[in-house]
Amino acid sequence: MDLRQVFTVDLLERYAAKGHGVITCMASGNDVIVLGTSTGWLIRHDFGGGDSYDTDLSTGRAGEQSIHRVFVDPGGSHCIATVVGTGGSDTYYMHAKWSKPRVLVKLRGLVVNAVAWNRQQITEASTREVILGTQNGQLYEIAVDEKDKREKYVKFLFELSEFPVPFEGLQMETASSNNGTRYYIMAVTSTRLYSFTGIGLLETIFASYVERAVHFMELPGEIPNSELHFFIKQRRAVHFAWLSGAGIYHGGLNFGAQNRTPNGDINFVENKALLSYSKLSDGGEVVKPSSIALSEFHFLLLIGNRVKVVNRISEQIVEELQFDQTSETASKGIIGLSIDASAGLFYAYDENSIFQVSVTDEGRDMWKVYLDLKEYAAALANCSDPFQRDQVYLVQAEAAFSSKDFFRAASFFAKINYALSFEEITLKFIGIGEQDALRTFLLRKLDSLVKDDKCQIMMISTWATELYLDKINRLLLEDDSPHKRNSEYQSVIMEFRAFLSDSKDVLDEATTMTLLESYGRVDELVYFASLKEQHEIVIHHYIQQGEAKRALDVLQKPGVSVDLQYKFAPDLIMLDAYETVESWMTRNDLNPRKLIPAMMSYSSEPHAKNETHEVIKYLEYCVHRLQNEDPGVHNLLLSLYAKKEDDSALLRFLQCKFGKGRSNGPDFFYDPKYALRLCLKEKRMRACVHIYSMMFMHEEAVALALQVDPELAMAEADKVEDDEDLRKKLWLMVAKHVVEQEKGTKRENIRKAIAFLKETDGLLKIEDILPFFPDFALIDDFKEAICSSLEDYNQQIEKLKEEMNDATHGADNIRNDISALAQRYAVVDRDEECGAEHILDLQKQLTLMSVEPNVNGGLNGVADDSITSVAPVDKLTFLMMNKQIRSELDDAIASECPFCGDLMISEVSKPFVSPEEIYLASSWDIMSKNVGPEKGISFVV
Repeated sequence: MDLRQVFTVDLLERYAAKGHGVITCMASGNDVIVLGTSTGWLIRHDFGGGDSYDTDLSTGRAGEQSIHRVFVDPGGSHCIATVVGTGGSDTYYMHAKWSKPRVLVKLRGLVVNAVAWNRQQITEASTREVILGTQNGQLYEIAVDEKDKREKYVKFLFELSEFPVPFEGLQMETASSNNGTRYYIMAVTSTRLYSFTGIGLLETIFASYVERAVHFMELPGEIPNSELHFFIKQRRAVHFAWLSGAGIYHGGLNFGAQNRTPNGDINFVENKALLSYSKLSDGGEVVKPSSIALSEFHFLLLIGNRVKVVNRISEQIVEELQFDQTSETASKGIIGLSIDASAGLFYAYDENSIFQVSVTDEGRDMWKVYLDLKEYAAALANCSDPFQRDQVYLVQAEAAFSSKDFFRAASFFAKINYALSFEEITLKFIGIGEQDALRTFLLRKLDSLVKDDKCQIMMISTWATELYLDKINRLLLEDDSPHKRNSEYQSVIMEFRAFLSDSKDVLDEATTMTLLESYGRVDELVYFASLKEQHEIVIHHYIQQGEAKRALDVLQKPGVSVDLQYKFAPDLIMLDAYETVESWMTRNDLNPRKLIPAMMSYSSEPHAKNETHEVIKYLEYCVHRLQNEDPGVHNLLLSLYAKKEDDSALLRFLQCKFGKGRSNGPDFFYDPKYALRLCLKEKRMRACVHIYSMMFMHEEAVALALQVDPELAMAEADKVEDDEDLRKKLWLMVAKHVVEQEKGTKRENIRKAIAFLKETDGLLKIEDILPFFPDFALIDDFKEAICSSLEDYNQQIEKLKEEMNDATHGADNIRNDISALAQRYAVVDRDEECGAEHILDLQKQLTLMSVEPNVNGGLNGVADDSITSVAPVDKLTFLMMNKQIRSELDDAIASECPFCGDLMISEVSKPFVSPEEIYLASSWDIMSKNVGPEKGISFVV
């Protein structure tokens, strides 16, 4: 415990009365001290920097006058003093700004012993409601505004009519409520403590006690000076002390309390106690204090010339204060104590001097006081550092440990950081075999560690994990009631899982999994693996348990690697194909090619006839919805279609053009050769025909189609459009099949064959199919068809003749044109001038006319005014001639002379027919085979 003094005494003023007699009373507030003297003077000392003055209240009064009591408000602005003399008594009010006091006329003749200030509402300018207690047991209310220079009112409130004794002390507190301001008033006499409370005006509140009893506490005993004090903290009274004849009656104040006294008043006093004076005598004669001051944790009791400081909680004397008095006043002792609640100071005074009692860190040892009293919450509240808190926790822990409340002890031990080491605490529990309490200690210790202690947190968490596993195993081995065991067992399991969830980031993954595995806790291993996002372990466990849906739910979680989809696909699809495929179809990030092994494994298993093939459903989703172009996917889907009894789906698949609309893309993505082999193996002939046709193997397609359906063969033959010979060949194959397969009469067979010819749209003639009939077939049976065919040939011959005649006439016209070209000539005069001499002539005419426009919009060589001076008609004619000559000049310059131009010169050395055009010239040759006996025509050049 700190040995420094909490309370210290200093001499503040040696001769404070300033020669105006001796000090009789004193009051203080806000660093202001007001003294009353034996000669009727008020002496004000303002240690806060304000005005100090001396005021004589005996002026105008006969005989000796003495200040009986003086009172100062908490702000140091308002002062009330009572003067007692041979001529009676008067009460004065004085403001700090006034030079003269104001006598309260309505109180003349009354001796005021006590004053209660309204601390919540008082201001420098107004006292608001003030209650005065008098020598004759009466209570009055007054109010004074500084600007009025007089009291606003003086009201009588209450009187002790049955037992009129002096009021020795008054205190007042107010609190706001929904109905208005509630007043709490305490008043004391030498033997009684009265309490008044109510809402509204003070006058109304006290008037209500006329018809009902006043609540009071009576403590018989004699005392020279009874006092009542409130301790104020943050402008609110928190506890009180009454210096009575029986002892110091004290307690807490709760102005929000709802408890009521027998008379219906709210009882705002709690935790009441009485400190007997016998505890202060050390076994000697009991001496009662003559004055008291109240601090937060102590009573300052004036006994003789000393002040004993008593701890309010422990009721022990902790310090004793002595005063440096003069030899003159030492024999008379200290008169009294005064409290300055605003400044947090205490004062003592004798007849001449003022002593200041200062407080330093009053609550520094209160934690120890409360701890000794086992009031642990209060002890912790008053601790100022971790070491003090450790001492409180240690005492609590040891007490719980001694009483075998090990879990509670573990909680307190976990809060200790310095008083005991971690090892010492754990050994305590290990030594008595309390594994559960040890686990509790470790868990609570984890809560108190900071995040930076990563290594310690990991080690403690691992230890706690092993203790949990040990507890679970012990529960499984117990032979007690199964119902009880199951209940506790499940509770521990849930608690353990919550611990794993909270500690997943601090537990070492490998170590924890090893522990879980070594204890055989598979479910908890899976749970921890899911917490650590070890999805592979979790999925494998669910598959082993046959819970495909839960495994798929894990795979669907964000952050799960898509590779796990491929890894577990074979097991999942075999376990629950529907759920697996549904899960696959919810994702767009899967590569169906990597799922092929799983789908092939599933497809190799036998399935019910009407069962929906889940792999086909997924593959259809891939190729149609996702527009997958992977050949492997398409090949697998095709193979599954091929194995179905109904080939309609296969045919639809083969006819679907998956690449339609894409530039330079294929129409399909499966391997046609593989598809052909597969369809041949599965005897899907229609599909084979389609594949042959798609591969442009039309002959094979028609040949195979003829084995299935002649109509299909005809359709295949008719698909060829750009190769007339191939198309005819395919139709001949169909025709041969039709002829050879007919089983009717000869005439009927011939009729059907001829009808078949009509379906070919003239591509086949009767002569084309005649070789397919037997040699013994009679020609008469084909008469009609042959005649029809001959007529067609005759029409074609006639058409060819017309075309030949047209060609002959065309040849004659060409010969005539050639002959005319051979005789064509042009006449050129020998004095014909070159086109260039024409250009020179035009330029000369323009020069003579001097009409070349200049850049400024005028005419070169001719003044603007000479043109404007001619007549308008002549001017227009002049300009039109100029324009015509310029146009001819432009045409001449833009064209070449046909006789001597560059083009003419360059063409002289070139042949009429260039080497590149020889093949065109040869096509115009008139041969004898085209024109009969006519001879060739020579060209004259």
